[in-house]
Amino acid sequence: MKVFGAFLIAGLAALSPIGVRAQVAGSTVIGVAAAELREVATGWSAKHQVLGAAVFNDKNERIGIVDDIIIAPDKSVSYAIIGAGGFLGVARHDVAVAVGQLKLVGGKLVLPGATKDALKATPKFEYAH
Repeated sequence: MKVFGAFLIAGLAALSPIGVRAQVAGSTVIGVAAAELREVATGWSAKHQVLGAAVFNDKNERIGIVDDIIIAPDKSVSYAIIGAGGFLGVARHDVAVAVGQLKLVGGKLVLPGATKDALKATPKFEYAH
């Protein structure tokens, strides 16, 4: 799969609940049944496979890292938050990049045509509180 967005959406779909259980008055189903644990354990993990991953440009220059994944209210993966510049969080510049712009090439996340300077020139992303 070459498009990172499709990769993320497929992965997040794998993380969605396998089945919906009806709640009975006075009881709550918490967690996953033992039979389902294998499917959960072999699923896709944003924490292990995307968050903290380096982002490169098409010249194989490291331009940032994936700090977060933003999921829209309709549960679609919309944006990757890429940390560009800075050292140990000082002078850091986080930017939102549409997931569709990222490509998975040779096991690396690539943002074609991007540079560190271009990312730093984009508006800084800030979380709404």
